[in-house]
Amino acid sequence: MTCHLKNIELIGSEDTDIFDITQTVRAEVAQSQVWRGLATVHVPGSTAAVTTIEYESGALSDLKKALEELAPKDGQYAHNERWRDGNSYSHLRAALLGPSLCVPVEDGELILGVWQQIVVLDFDNRARRRRVVIQVLGDKA
Repeated sequence: MTCHLKNIELIGSEDTDIFDITQTVRAEVAQSQVWRGLATVHVPGSTAAVTTIEYESGALSDLKKALEELAPKDGQYAHNERWRDGNSYSHLRAALLGPSLCVPVEDGELILGVWQQIVVLDFDNRARRRRVVIQVLGDKA
C-alpha cells in the first residue's frame, strides 16, 4: 500500500471564498501512482470546510445564500459574546459541511460525477492562509 501526502496553501479574503481544487487533487492522484484507493482532502482549522459542488457561478451563489440562511453573519451567537471575534458564523458553517472529504480512486482516477468538483471553503471573517492536506492511499497498478 502506498501513502502519498501533499500540502497546498490557499489564501482567502475577508469573505466566504470557494476554491476549486479538483485539478490539484487529480494531479496528486497521478503523482501518487495509486491505481485503486482513496484520496482524502482535509483542511485543518475550525472555520473552513471541504465538499463537492458543481463549480459554476449559479450553484456557488446558491450555496453561499443557503449558508447565510443557516448561519447568518449578523446572527446572535454565544461564541461572539465570549470571544468578541465576530466569526461564530464561520465556525458553524464549517461544522455543518465538515473539514474532510474522501473520494474513491479507481483505475488511477478520482470517481467524481461529470459536474462534481472538489472545493475548499474559507468562511473566516479575516484574510487567512489555509493549509490543505491531500492524502492519497492505496495500491499501485
